[in-house]
Amino acid sequence: MAIGNRVFLKRELPSKEIVEGFKSIPAANVCDCMNRVYALNPEIKLMSSPKEDIVAGVAVTVKVRPGDNLMIHQALEMAGEGDIIIVSNEGDRSRALVGEIMVAYAQYTKKISGLVFDGPIRDIDTISKMEIPVYATGYTPGGPFKEGPGEVNVPIAIGGVPVNPGDIILGDKDGLIVIPKNDAAALLEDAKVLSASDSAKVKAAKNGTSNKQWVADTLKKKNCEIIDNYYRP
Repeated sequence: MAIGNRVFLKRELPSKEIVEGFKSIPAANVCDCMNRVYALNPEIKLMSSPKEDIVAGVAVTVKVRPGDNLMIHQALEMAGEGDIIIVSNEGDRSRALVGEIMVAYAQYTKKISGLVFDGPIRDIDTISKMEIPVYATGYTPGGPFKEGPGEVNVPIAIGGVPVNPGDIILGDKDGLIVIPKNDAAALLEDAKVLSASDSAKVKAAKNGTSNKQWVADTLKKKNCEIIDNYYRP
């Protein structure tokens, strides 16, 4: 069996229009529409300097053994504009998975939409100034092996969230979320509504018109005791 050492060349993809639609909505608003789940662990952070505030792209999933990037090289050969390579590294933090050369290749030659790593990178001085969105757990000078095995375009788990090939990856400075491709169309419409409502709440918070009655109502519903006195030990 080739399980653990295989590459699938095809993915089921969401429409380009749906992916583009998410590029104007903050990740937090979309996450709220998914009951506040599907957000990657905040250990995976933005490491570069994208020009755009929000990145959205289609997942090319990669499963590697700890500290090995052979299958990341393969994914780079397969990926193109609109794709985000997202890599499961079994939680290893001892070795960088990529450095300046691979990231430059991704940005300038392949022109992909982003890179996401469940592990460190290196050459941070240069990568931190690059425009391609790069998310990782940190950085270290220790480099990767290039031996395999690994897999491309199979289900993975990263940052506590499952990802299937073809899912939409949405990110900004807050971090990343995963949008299951089969739910994306309906979710986009919900997210547009919530985002507009959220903008109105921000405006109210600034001009003093916020209605905070819900706080008292919720405490009452939860049987919270309100005591008009000091706490005395």
